[in-house]
Amino acid sequence: MLNIASIVEGHGEVEALPILVRRILTEADPGRSANICRPIRKPRDTLLRPGELEKATELAARKINRAGAILIVLDSEGEPPCQLGPQLLGRAQSVAANLPVRLVLAHCEWEAWYLAAASSLSGHRGLNSPLVPPFDPEAIRGAKEWLRKNMSPSRTYSETIDQPAYANRFDLQAARNAPSFAKLCRDILSLPDADLPAC
Repeated sequence: MLNIASIVEGHGEVEALPILVRRILTEADPGRSANICRPIRKPRDTLLRPGELEKATELAARKINRAGAILIVLDSEGEPPCQLGPQLLGRAQSVAANLPVRLVLAHCEWEAWYLAAASSLSGHRGLNSPLVPPFDPEAIRGAKEWLRKNMSPSRTYSETIDQPAYANRFDLQAARNAPSFAKLCRDILSLPDADLPAC
């Protein structure tokens, strides 16, 4: 069984990440079972401070009784993932002992993944129909605002309500056009199974 503890920064991701992980796993192997603990949420600014990501990683390791894997998903907020990612991954690995750790920086933010697959969300939860994806969704600073602008006037984007609903619906293949989402898929599928009681 794949046993995952995770760390996220936003309230919406607490609900959306387990949905997304299950969808990615099921798409690749419908028979693979997974225990996905409720994500640990810490604000991004907090996690970037010295010692804070390490504390969250130690908590994640305890949640899975130090058997399984840790997945960390944060927004890059425009910082180059190729620079910030390895730095944060090294910090997390320094306290994870022998646990596999994967760290993905959504570039620039999680919602860019929905923009990459916008056509599959046309008409869903107040979004306009048809809905055409932007040319380079990961170059957009303000993906949440893009979603708001492409909703009917009576609706507004709610991270805690809409993010999990979109995670359950958007086209995973189309979203892989966003390089950071493709990395998320690769990282999840690379996690090893663990023989262990569920958290």
